Amino acid sequence: MHDRLVITIEQALGLYGDADSVHDFDHIKRVLALAERIACAEGADLSIVRTAALLHDWGRAEAELQGVDHAAEAAARAREFLSAQPADWVDAVAHAIAAHRFRTEPEPGTLEARVLFDADKLDAIGAIGIARAFAYGGAHNQRLWAPWDAIDRQQWERQGDDPATHTPVHEFVVKLSRLKDRLYTREGQRIAKARHRYMVAFYNRLDAEVRGEM
Repeated sequence: MHDRLVITIEQALGLYGDADSVHDFDHIKRVLALAERIACAEGADLSIVRTAALLHDWGRAEAELQGVDHAAEAAARAREFLSAQPADWVDAVAHAIAAHRFRTEPEPGTLEARVLFDADKLDAIGAIGIARAFAYGGAHNQRLWAPWDAIDRQQWERQGDDPATHTPVHEFVVKLSRLKDRLYTREGQRIAKARHRYMVAFYNRLDAEVRGEM
């Protein structure tokens, strides 16, 4: 396809003015950097990956208020924004955006979609992932900690999140600890190993300090 950016970083910045600190434009830039790195390692189409990364959370705040899938909303907005571009290319960008979520379908069916999925998930683990989990928890008045043995992961998978009891520790046990095993690309998996180790060490340390063991 074409090597140029169909949407510039400056243009994309204006689409995220209402985003929270967990999904703001800093998140978009981090995902873009990771997606470019993975795309180069895996041989993916950079024009698709870059465009999808810049647009993948567009309209997230509105979608959550309306109770609709934010990935589907972003994909629909991207289709409209890119309507002057070749249809096959637009389809590829829209699919990558629609398939970037952890808990919902569709599965990423192209290399470019798998690159974006991995980049987005990598930003949820490691030091950045820890910071995002606690930023979200603070914004929603969550407790700082919960005992691991009180978290029933299967129940959470069946019934979904309970805002009244959710904590950053729940987020780690239920979702973040599993992300490295959900990645698709070799480069994404390689990056995830170190981030996962750091994150596990942090939550173990947190648990020990809360219990007065360290």
